Amino acid sequence: MDEHGSTGTVLDKNEWSVSGDVLNSRKQIQNSAIPHLELHYTEWSSSYTPADPLHDSYHEAAYILKKLKQVGTAANSMSYWTFTDIFEESGPRFTPFHGGFGLMNIEGIKKPAFFAYSFLNKLGETELANRDSSSWACKNNKGDVQVLLWDYTYTLPDSVNNQSYYIRDLPAKPKGKVKLAISGIPKGRYRMEIYQVGYKVNDAYTTYISFNKPNQLTRPQVDLLKKQNDGLLILNENIKVSNGMFSKAVPVRENDVFLIKLIKF
Repeated sequence: MDEHGSTGTVLDKNEWSVSGDVLNSRKQIQNSAIPHLELHYTEWSSSYTPADPLHDSYHEAAYILKKLKQVGTAANSMSYWTFTDIFEESGPRFTPFHGGFGLMNIEGIKKPAFFAYSFLNKLGETELANRDSSSWACKNNKGDVQVLLWDYTYTLPDSVNNQSYYIRDLPAKPKGKVKLAISGIPKGRYRMEIYQVGYKVNDAYTTYISFNKPNQLTRPQVDLLKKQNDGLLILNENIKVSNGMFSKAVPVRENDVFLIKLIKF
């Protein structure tokens, strides 16, 4: 154990880390004398220490979505640990970004991890048929359509720990384009909204690094980080669907996350 992050943690390379344990727990329940028990994971994350800069990094958002997609319906709930960095089990922390567990830092600045859950919350009530392992497609009762897609890329070099790697400015490499194709959409006019989280997009920690990682943020710096990382859309465009099909090519970088909404007029 390394609760203070002084020894160093290493993100597991195993593609099924976390999610594999959840699936195994469900299997054990199904094979037990009470196979219909609910399964709730009340604490989970990419790391067990509140001193892991991965928690602050843009990589975390894609990691969260990958694990939740892998878990699927095996768990009744997956509660990320925790809501904020105000967490003092191993003593209070005194810097604005210190690898804390939270979806937000101690000043309420939203981390990339926050937007993984925020985007999930914007999906509609009905999940659409979708065989892709890195996306969800949904619709709501109004006829609006939402697609949440991401790239998860393991970038940690061998023989380097999280505390040495994720404290750097880490530009994301291009991964090409994702072709989004949705069929069966009712004819009509839609407003297409696109939201993103990734490198330098809703990525407060990279901006904090550009400030030379001060021990304390000034009030103007806090205000700037909150304004720059408020989850506002990056594209707003009116489109027309005439043949029941919608398609779009989306340029994606390592560990980018996109929420695309089609809102019917």
